This record gives sequence, structure tokens and C-alpha cells, in this order.
Amino acid sequence: MITANTIKNISRNIALNRQIAILTSSCVPTPTNQTTSQGFHSVASGANKTSSSLVSQLKDREEQIASIGAPRAFTSLNEDTPYQLCFLRHGQSTWNRDNRFIGWTDTPLTDDGVLEARVAGQMLYRSGIRFDEVHTSMLRRSIRTANLALMELGQEYIPVHKHWRLNERNYGSLVGQNKKEVVQEFGKDQVKRWRRSYNEPPPAMHDDHPYHPARDPRYRMMLDKIPRNESLKDTLDRSTVYWEEVIKPALQAGKTLLITGHENNLRSLLMHLEGISPDDIIDLSIPRAVPLAYRLDLETVKPLDRPDGKFDEATGFLRGEWIGGDKAVSQILERDHKQVYDTSVTTNLETDCKDRRKWTTYMDTVLGEPSPEAKAKSANVPHHDSLDNDENRMFFSNTACVPGVEMDKKEPNGHGSISVPPPFPSTSHHIVKAA
Repeated sequence: MITANTIKNISRNIALNRQIAILTSSCVPTPTNQTTSQGFHSVASGANKTSSSLVSQLKDREEQIASIGAPRAFTSLNEDTPYQLCFLRHGQSTWNRDNRFIGWTDTPLTDDGVLEARVAGQMLYRSGIRFDEVHTSMLRRSIRTANLALMELGQEYIPVHKHWRLNERNYGSLVGQNKKEVVQEFGKDQVKRWRRSYNEPPPAMHDDHPYHPARDPRYRMMLDKIPRNESLKDTLDRSTVYWEEVIKPALQAGKTLLITGHENNLRSLLMHLEGISPDDIIDLSIPRAVPLAYRLDLETVKPLDRPDGKFDEATGFLRGEWIGGDKAVSQILERDHKQVYDTSVTTNLETDCKDRRKWTTYMDTVLGEPSPEAKAKSANVPHHDSLDNDENRMFFSNTACVPGVEMDKKEPNGHGSISVPPPFPSTSHHIVKAA
């Protein structure tokens, strides 16, 4: 007679055998540190271990999860990669395009931002990583980025948790102002301290500020918690509450998570995760719409070293891997720095692009034909052509510049905007309760 325990043991053995196959494979897809997410590191550390040794390791991992207080060992959807956590900054919003301080203001994605989010989803899809749930802010630029990425992953069905503690930092009285004009008024050093330092907040927002969050009905139940301005320290104080109460327990239970957010909110979480000092954090910037994936020690919930044993080349601080390559991230960060601080640059680098080949090359890297080696190593990943087809590639090549897109030509649908499905009612949304 087949009992419930028998079925449970069979299921457990199937899961163990699947993980053994992953560990013994020398071609688990892992993005390289070069310019393409189609290259893969050879993860062969477990290839020369015996099956019994691997079974022992997996059992040890189960015991480790149980010993750190997780309610159960969660069976993750992420079966083909060693990553457990991924950070993703939202795509271009209207005020990113206009070079304005945003903060808690609920600016939507531009058409360019929609494309950035979808390309990020394609990067994730091609890397092989799959998620069990998503955590994001209360702001639609981040929420929609998460939905678009999930659409490209074919994972609209997983839960999307939203919380104000993952909001962008409040830029106080600077909200709505042009960043370069503020640099011209107050100087580069002062603005950099307001934007990037650990404990120096910008000037406070007055109660009658036109973009005060108290005017937004989504915060009507927490008016006493709305900050008038925030330093990175203030942002860290609220984001670590969510990390400790929600993110960390989910990771220790065995879930693979996507955190979609904002630059300073993500900087605060990375500062906490990586142990970056208050003095060094001023030099950390995060690009839009390029996924950053981590392998973690589940007991300490701290990053494991990258396969090359080094920090990333783009920032010099991170042990996560940019799915898209360090070189591409470096170029985007250089562009973003000039957009804000270089007063000799009088054009808007978000909309003006003289070298359109940069975006074409970047799109070819992300969506182009993979090399034979990459094909062989990712043979177990089914083809997915939401963006990867001749029509869309022609659209990207003809109309866009990195990392913004000048929508000055007819797109494939002939109406001046790319065909993107409406918001996704099939995605399960939850407001997470955290103190």
C-alpha cells in the first residue's frame, strides 16, 4: 500500500536527484563577467565529488535550513541556477527622463522604461534563474517593472509583495527640481553628499510642498510615518526592518527572491548585505534595469564570493553578478554621472543619443544569436521569444539609444508604441505586513 509518507519520500528523492544533477553538471548557466549574459561560467566545483557526498551536502543544507528556524524547507522554482536573490532597479520613469529628483513621487514608466524592464526580464530568462516571489515598493514605476520582468520570465503567477519600507528615499525639498540645475546652484560636492552620502539628508520638505506624500491616498493610514526628508541612514533604518522580518526568513526557508526597487533603497539593502562602510557607500551607484544576482550562505544570509573571487568591476563593492556584464554597467553609470554632475554637458543624455549603434550593439548582446558554446550550455532552457524576434530586434535597432529610447519612429504595431499587454491581473499581489 502506498502511504502518504511513501509519496513524500519519493518526492523528496526526486528533488534530491534533481539537485545532484545540477551540482554535478559542469555547465550550470551563470552570467559571465564580460559583456554578454549568454556566456556562462563553468560551475564544476561539485563535478568531481561522489553522488553520496553530494547527497550528504544536500541533507546538510536541509538540516541547516531547519536549524535556523525556517518553518520548512521550501521547494524553490529556481532549479537551474545557484542564485537565491536578485536585485533589480526599475526602468526609466518620466522624471528619470527629465533629470528631476523623484523620491516618493509616483512617476510612471516611460515607453523607454517599459523596454528597459522587458530587456531586464529577458536577461533573467536567459540566465535560467526563476523566482518564488517578488518584493517591491508602493510606487508604480517599480511595481510595473516587476510585472514586465515577470511577463518575460513567464512567471506572472508568483506573488508580488508591496511595502512602503521599500520606497525610494524622500529627497525633501529637492523633489521635483532638475538635478543639474541644483548642481549649478549648490555645487557638485554638496549635491553628491545629498544624493549618495550615508547620513546627510537634503533640506526638509515643507507641509505645503506640491509633491508631499501626505497628498497621496495610498499613505493615508500611515501619515505619522511619512518622512519630510531622508538620508541613506534613514532609508536603511526602515528597509532593514523589512529585510529582517520578511526577506531574511523567506531566504532561509529556501525561496529565491526578486527585489525590484529604487536606487537608494537598493543601495541601503546592499550596504546591509555586503557590509559596506558609511564612508565608502557614497561611491556606490546602481544602474537602471540591470539585474544583480547573488549566491548566499543561508545560515548567515551573506553573499558567497563570485566565481572569480573578486568584487564586481563596475562598482568595486559587490560580490553579486551583473546579468548583462560589468562592462555594460560601467558604461551606464558613467552616462548617469555625466547627466547629473557634468555641467559642461548641456544636452539631456536620457533622450539625446548621437551614437545609436551603442544601443543596437547592447541589444545584440542581450537578445542576439548565442554562441555555439552558450547554446550547448543552455540547451535545457526552452526558447522564449517575447522580445527575441526579428520584428522587435529591428524596432530596437532603428529607434533606440542606451539606456533611453527616442520614440520617433513607427513601431512594429504601426501606432507609435510597442505592443505591450496591459497590467497583469493574473499576478498575485499582496500588501505585506511589517512593523
